[in-house]
Amino acid sequence: MSLQLDQVARLPDVAVLPHPQAQQQALAILLLALAAVVLLYHATFWSMLELWSRSQTFAHGFLIVPISCWLAWRQRARLAALAPQPSWHGLLLLGALGLAWLLADAANVSVVEQYAATAMLPACVLAILGWPAVRLLAFPLAYLFLAVPFGEVFLDPLIDFTAAFTVTALQWTGVPVFRDGNNFSLPTGNWSVVEACSGLRYLIAALALGALYAHVHCHSTGRRLAVMAAALLVPILANGVRAYLIVMLGHLSGMRLAVGVDHLIYGWLFFGLVVLLLFWLAARWRELPLARAALAPTLSARPGASAAAASRHAVVRASVACLLLAALWPALASHRDDGAVPPGSPVVLALPDPPAWRRLHDAAPAWQAPYAGTPARFAATYALGDGAPVGLQLHWYARQARDAELLTHQSSPYGARWMALAQRVQDITLAGGALAVRESVLGHGGERLLVWRIYRQGGIVTARPVLVKLLLAQAKLLGRRQDGADILVFAAYDELAPPPRARLHAFLQAALPVIEQRLQELPHGP
Repeated sequence: MSLQLDQVARLPDVAVLPHPQAQQQALAILLLALAAVVLLYHATFWSMLELWSRSQTFAHGFLIVPISCWLAWRQRARLAALAPQPSWHGLLLLGALGLAWLLADAANVSVVEQYAATAMLPACVLAILGWPAVRLLAFPLAYLFLAVPFGEVFLDPLIDFTAAFTVTALQWTGVPVFRDGNNFSLPTGNWSVVEACSGLRYLIAALALGALYAHVHCHSTGRRLAVMAAALLVPILANGVRAYLIVMLGHLSGMRLAVGVDHLIYGWLFFGLVVLLLFWLAARWRELPLARAALAPTLSARPGASAAAASRHAVVRASVACLLLAALWPALASHRDDGAVPPGSPVVLALPDPPAWRRLHDAAPAWQAPYAGTPARFAATYALGDGAPVGLQLHWYARQARDAELLTHQSSPYGARWMALAQRVQDITLAGGALAVRESVLGHGGERLLVWRIYRQGGIVTARPVLVKLLLAQAKLLGRRQDGADILVFAAYDELAPPPRARLHAFLQAALPVIEQRLQELPHGP
């Protein structure tokens, strides 16, 4: 008898599992809370769906949500064995995400809104069911973030890599080629690496497939990282090979093949081969499924029942707190005065000429910067004596709203003719002190355009777009002045000549005080 008692004393502690009905109620409450979050932020989620429908690059978003639901459904048995453990960490995270959403909504930064709203779903799971459920559903919850339409920031690096890879491969195979930015010329014709040739859609689709394969078929961290590395590198390199093969096909056929619709057909066929290659590589790291541990039996003792009852109350309280906290931020946004800008024709601003500079009334502008909405505008060309001309453009917004603001996404930020070759923030010194300008070098054939750009948001001059958005969000939330100005000075030059920075510096030295004085005269009420 003593031996049996000793064996019983050494048995491991058995976790008290929740009552099945209580667990079902907790899951039902969680689903209702998630649905409420989606309804509260329906405009943000709808904007994601619109991007999926009109952009082939992000069309994979239609599959991400059902795949995430399927991955969570696969864990239903293990999830049913977990006792709800509501966590206040989830409420803190939900509050931080709501504040981030509110700031992004005020500043009209859609991608931050979408990430914040999507992240609220895992935050609700943490607040209502606790850390064990989050750890169990970590991948399905994280996989949802792939549904956010993000990645256009990588377009320029991918285009530049594809152009460099193609030109290098052509040179290695003895084909004479001349590269000018993303354009290159062969004896048989001219080619250009554009957005559709960047390989971004291949990369995003491959990452989504690679992440899913790694989660389902691999269990060790090392192998999962290997699969993800292959999903990242293979599409980038393969897209360079694809571009090279298409150019070679056009070159060898005298520009009869791979220059029309067949160009796209060959590209998608090649992408199919890339997917097969990726899965062949990933299959080499595939692991056998792990045996699932047997679940502990449910105890029907009275202490277990009282614990389940306590959990139900805690789940209800946590869900109510989630709903109140999630509803707070859209309510604040609905009471904010965005100052919607009425449609109309842009107003032409009057601006005195800078000292010592004369306006060239008959000179055609070398460039027209795109703008959103209908701001008050000023555009002129100046020269110092008989020197080369300098262009000035000014766009001023009294109030800013979505698609009618100082900074907004544009498919062609420099127009259809010009292409950005280089960008950086340049520090210059004026009579009034140091000033940072956003410098861009644009190219078209052998022509070059040096552009200096500064922003004036709420009376603060900066070259940082992020600061402009933060200042705009602050102004809208606090009811302060929202006026913003986009100031651009530029000069054309030949690609063999040095950039005319001294000319722009001299003009900005004379023109900026005049511009500042004129902008202060304009109305800038809240």
